[in-house]
Amino acid sequence: MKVLLVAAVVVLIHGSYATLLIKGPTQLVLEGDRVTLECRYSDSELNISQVRFEVFSKYLQSWHQIYERSWCFYSMETELTADSLLLTIPHAGSYFQGPYRCVSEAENVTAPDNSSEPLAFKVHYLGDLSVTREGYTRYLGIPKDLKVQPRDDVVLKCSASSSEELSYFWHKKGSDWILPSSTLTLRKVSAEDEGEYTCRAQNVAVESLSKKRSVRITVLPEDASWYESSDGRLILMTSAAAVALLVFVLSVSVFLCRRAKQTKTSKGPIDDHSQKKPIYRGSSESLPSACGDKQPLV
Repeated sequence: MKVLLVAAVVVLIHGSYATLLIKGPTQLVLEGDRVTLECRYSDSELNISQVRFEVFSKYLQSWHQIYERSWCFYSMETELTADSLLLTIPHAGSYFQGPYRCVSEAENVTAPDNSSEPLAFKVHYLGDLSVTREGYTRYLGIPKDLKVQPRDDVVLKCSASSSEELSYFWHKKGSDWILPSSTLTLRKVSAEDEGEYTCRAQNVAVESLSKKRSVRITVLPEDASWYESSDGRLILMTSAAAVALLVFVLSVSVFLCRRAKQTKTSKGPIDDHSQKKPIYRGSSESLPSACGDKQPLV
């Protein structure tokens, strides 16, 4: 009798506090992959319909329920099966890494027994590769055909955002050398330095994540004008933009000054020159009365 009573108590505890489990991807996740998470009870007889997915916001430092929005391409989709709740991320990105958890809405279970252990997964990615020239703003970038003056110093640098550390390599087309660096330095360039240079960036954790960017360097003749180089064109473009901005500011200033002057010199509703001469007592002139007859002033 005692053995049966103990067994009944164990079953009751197991049924009331069955563990919530969350499962995620078992393989490497790359940006753009389709990812599915699964919530289920350790006891399959419990009602999974009372379970929801939550994601932790690092900015708000709190958990939030996940709602399905099928109209958005990057949204997350939920699906309820007989014994599990599925969450599908159709297009994985770094902002979908989690952590996630399963939470029960059952009234007889309270925190922390009503939620699973948190689950997070890594999304590996490699952003667009950019090439900049030392001494110039990175926002302007450099042209695909970089024209430089003879004996100029050319320093190019590769950069990209990535989930892991990157390895960089420079190579000149037609040559037999590879430079394992993110920076390519050419001092006192000459005609021999002309050619197509390619930078390649590779994610050290995922070899398949690799991108490259090519730049052609053209060394101008000795008698070339300064404005034929990429630097000269950039100076001309910047100067033209500055002149255009100055002309615009001056035009607006002249317009506002003229507008203010016109407002100051314009006549008001009363014209002093249109007033009649004053009438003094004892004068022979008279004012019209209300009835139209002229009455002398007393």
